[in-house]
Amino acid sequence: MTSERIKFALDTAGLAFPPDGRIAVFGSPSTASLHGLDPERCDVIHGMYPEAMAWQQRGVTVLQAPRGRYAAAIVTLPRAKDLAEAQLAQAANVAPDLLVVDGAKTDGIERVLKALRGRTSVQGVVSKAHGKCLWLQPKDTLKDWAKPERSQTPDGDWTAPGVFSADGVDPGSHLLATALPDTLKGHWADLGAGWGWLSREVLLRDGVKTLHLVEADRAALDCAQLNVTDPRAQFHWNDALTWTPPGTLDGVVMNPPFHTGRKADPALGRAFVTAAARVLAPHGGLWMVANRHLPYETTLQERFREVAEIGGDTSFKLFHAARPKGPRR
Repeated sequence: MTSERIKFALDTAGLAFPPDGRIAVFGSPSTASLHGLDPERCDVIHGMYPEAMAWQQRGVTVLQAPRGRYAAAIVTLPRAKDLAEAQLAQAANVAPDLLVVDGAKTDGIERVLKALRGRTSVQGVVSKAHGKCLWLQPKDTLKDWAKPERSQTPDGDWTAPGVFSADGVDPGSHLLATALPDTLKGHWADLGAGWGWLSREVLLRDGVKTLHLVEADRAALDCAQLNVTDPRAQFHWNDALTWTPPGTLDGVVMNPPFHTGRKADPALGRAFVTAAARVLAPHGGLWMVANRHLPYETTLQERFREVAEIGGDTSFKLFHAARPKGPRR
């Protein structure tokens, strides 16, 4: 709930939360401290499944959107500029008397501070741990930062601020779709389905009985439900690394994420490979795309009996892996 910077501001720099009323907490990592806050007063607004579940396990209320007015709001600055502005505008709207903004330099806190100072008086700022915490009384000064909950790409697909590839189809997913066989039999999953473009391509193939779209980002999954209207599609707000299908699967497609915040984390993609092997039937196959520089070959060989690079370009490589090793599900 409170970062090292917010704790420092509370202890030494004059930041104080109102003694009464609820506090809206936008995007705070589940590992954050509860220093200075009563968890029973807090509503965590978080759309990422693993973080939301971790907050719930700590006994904190988790919502997908704020509910009513709040005495104060905390925004942990997200990486995406559009999402940051949308959350700040939403927080200011529901908590006009106190808005606390916490963020790393790499996530744009300097830009946000400069923009806020151009609009209103910032009551306090502390710098610590390669970032800043600032607080202000926003009133109605951020209304023009509000964003539509969803918008359409030039191709007519629905996306949302901050989701992966919000401007249109990702080139890696497009490349993978061109390599899929014309027939894909049985039960399938798209792990990390995003807003659904690749899933829709899978459903164009003959033989698919069901397709499970598994996505941790609730905003992206909500868009996928608008973009993928085929009745064979089933939608799961869940963590692709731990999700369990109703039965073993004949196939998996994926364009796995490889970033944790701004830092590249190939271990995340390797974990997706392991998850795919776990949910596939003994005869099942995986089709995936990866950035050319990412080292997934060893994990694929460890988890599957058959692995082949089936295409790609200077930016991406495509793999087909079959016959997973080890225990299922």
